[in-house]
Amino acid sequence: MRGDQIYVIREFLNLQGVYEHHGIDYGDGSVIHYRKTNETISRTAMATFSQGRKIYVKQYQTCFIPDVVIHRAESRLGEREYNLLFNNCEHFATWCKTGISESQQIKDVLPIVSRINVEELYQPIKQALQGASRTNQEEALPLLNQALAEIKVVWDRLQPQYNQAVEEMNTWHQVAQQALQQGREDLARAAIQRKLSYKQEATELKAKLDQLAKMTETLIRNRTSIN
Repeated sequence: MRGDQIYVIREFLNLQGVYEHHGIDYGDGSVIHYRKTNETISRTAMATFSQGRKIYVKQYQTCFIPDVVIHRAESRLGEREYNLLFNNCEHFATWCKTGISESQQIKDVLPIVSRINVEELYQPIKQALQGASRTNQEEALPLLNQALAEIKVVWDRLQPQYNQAVEEMNTWHQVAQQALQQGREDLARAAIQRKLSYKQEATELKAKLDQLAKMTETLIRNRTSIN
């Protein structure tokens, strides 16, 4: 139905039935979704979205009404900021329905960051990619899996920190505006300082998440080529 968050089960890493591809039902036989082929949010025919697979509907106890969901989806048509861990098809569809950008399958399945210093992850990744280029693929695959394991621990710690920083940034922005309306420039200046502090924190956290996503996608591509 119009405004529903729908999904189909697709292959991932050459495995059957482990990847959910999400979109928003437009209600006229078309779907707005993040197309992985061109990494662009597009409106396509339902058949293009489903590729002949069974379509499921994700249920929510609380979400936006259909017209709002459609409006939110339309507002991002043409976007080309796909990110496997931070802005994938499920993030987009969930944001349209609830206003919260999250992906349960990323939390449950994909490798996620554990350490704040993600630079430490480059060495196992470098070794893995070197191993993948050798003729001994039996040696390369464990190296790739080891590199993935090095990344897998606390996305659930890092992403909430980012979300909290963004929320605090917006809150202190509102406090500053209210203080100015009341003629309290001293409070407004203090609020702006807090806002800028949280903005810097959010920027740094997002950079780490983006960096992690690029490393993970590189590993997944190389692992797929070996399997």
